[in-house]
Amino acid sequence: MSTDPIARRGFLGGALQLAGGGALLGSTHAVAGQAAPPAPERAPMTLNNGVLRAELHPPDPQKGFYRGTRFDWSGMVGSLEFAGHRFYGPWFQRVDETVRDFIYSGEEIVVGPASAATGPAQEFTTPLGHDEAAPGGTYVKIGVGVLKKPPTGGYERFGQNPLVNTGTWSTRGGRTVHECRQQLQDPGSGYGYDYRKKVELPAGSAHMRMEHTLRNTGSKPIRTEVYNHNFLTLDRLAPGPEYTIRLPFEAQPERAPAPELLEIKGREITYRRLMKDRDTVYTGLKGFGAAPSDYDVRVEHRTAGVGVRVTCDRPLSRMALWSIRATMSLEPFIRLDIAPNTEATWFYDYEYYRL
Repeated sequence: MSTDPIARRGFLGGALQLAGGGALLGSTHAVAGQAAPPAPERAPMTLNNGVLRAELHPPDPQKGFYRGTRFDWSGMVGSLEFAGHRFYGPWFQRVDETVRDFIYSGEEIVVGPASAATGPAQEFTTPLGHDEAAPGGTYVKIGVGVLKKPPTGGYERFGQNPLVNTGTWSTRGGRTVHECRQQLQDPGSGYGYDYRKKVELPAGSAHMRMEHTLRNTGSKPIRTEVYNHNFLTLDRLAPGPEYTIRLPFEAQPERAPAPELLEIKGREITYRRLMKDRDTVYTGLKGFGAAPSDYDVRVEHRTAGVGVRVTCDRPLSRMALWSIRATMSLEPFIRLDIAPNTEATWFYDYEYYRL
């Protein structure tokens, strides 16, 4: 069980509903404006290599830390500590299942179950087969499961969607490594896959490595983007002038951010003042090339004296920056195109360092 009181309050309000109306995944019902009542939660896995200490939340349809229908369930990073600093943790105070995405309620940030994620939370952006599915038909969200299309409307990225099958999950691991596997087939949509994710803290290093293999076991090609949301909550320090984001390319905003909040100059991004209240920054970033070497980002905090560098073995397809007072999220995307009976692999390397 997490020792963070916000974590204990925050992740337990997410009830998913079966298509027939029955509750799935250890449902609890939050009253709007109040914290959700306690519900079972599977204890996190602790990884420790003597330099880094991380908590990972295993997938569990009944007691999982995250049970929304947006982010990948496999080994969500609940916290990571390096050199006396904590890089990740809840960026909100509680979950309310009636909330879409997140809202402000007085001094609190309240999230819906779909967005109640932490750390380098990964999302596969395309709901496979959704557009072709008839009302009542099924489609697939990688890392989550088989979803049912409602009679009206469609996939709700920032809300909850009827989940009818989570596939077969298995996990294994040890002191420095944790592996998750999800096997899923959906005859209704023609999509299927065998997905493996390994999170490892190599011995004696300040690196966290995430390795992925996605095999297409269905009859249709898998075409999607995938990204890490990277909910950075370093020591609960709000984004502000002490932060610097460093990129290997000349960054260009897709839309100009509020000039009083953010400055993008060449290969550096800085905040002009401390973010507070309901301040929001969001912009896409252009200027990267087609080589994996442009997927190389650094975020540093001058006063804390630490930073994190993130690299990948695949080229960027998109990049975005989102920030509010509680978290900074630099979001690099990659593209996957996997024919039936073939597989794709990719990895991320997170390096934590002192300035």
